[in-house]
Amino acid sequence: MTGLLATLESLPPGPLYALIGLLAAVENVFPPVPADTAVAVGGFLAGRGTLDVWAVFLVTWIANVGSAAGVYAVARRYGPPFFAGPIGRRLMPPHVLQHIAAAYHRHGLWGIFLSRLLPVWRAVVPPFAGIAQVPAARALVPMAVASGLWYGAITFLVAALGTNFEEVLAALARVNRVLGVAAVVLLAAFGFWIWRRLRN
Repeated sequence: MTGLLATLESLPPGPLYALIGLLAAVENVFPPVPADTAVAVGGFLAGRGTLDVWAVFLVTWIANVGSAAGVYAVARRYGPPFFAGPIGRRLMPPHVLQHIAAAYHRHGLWGIFLSRLLPVWRAVVPPFAGIAQVPAARALVPMAVASGLWYGAITFLVAALGTNFEEVLAALARVNRVLGVAAVVLLAAFGFWIWRRLRN
């Protein structure tokens, strides 16, 4: 990792900002992309004076929210017709989709906000908010706030406190594990709730 950081420090800022922004954006399309790690690297390099901490945060935030908005818009436009067709109805029957939409509208801002903080749910929120036809402001504002808080915390804390990058990554992994467990528990509870509703 030390060699990689030395290589990154030798690069001009432009490609580094572009890489951080790209990974933050792709996370909404392909969740396994290590966006958190890329942002932590950006914060670490900002703490060492290679990058500007505010630029790292803004590039990350704008790219992530812009990508989420794009996924939401595509899902809102094309999701309902797709799930009304034969393939979509097999993947997700109409009554299941109706229950998911009802949950989005019932829990609204807080549900979207909290879900965007959880690793497993983070990439699922924009498409399903679009499919559920949640109004743009009610969907995108909590997404933007949650993204700003999460990536802001990573960027500024790592820049201020990160002297050993291996320790930074280990701490970030521990936080993500805790949030991942919380996400799995919520996913199981949500699945149980839908099952109960369908039985009744």
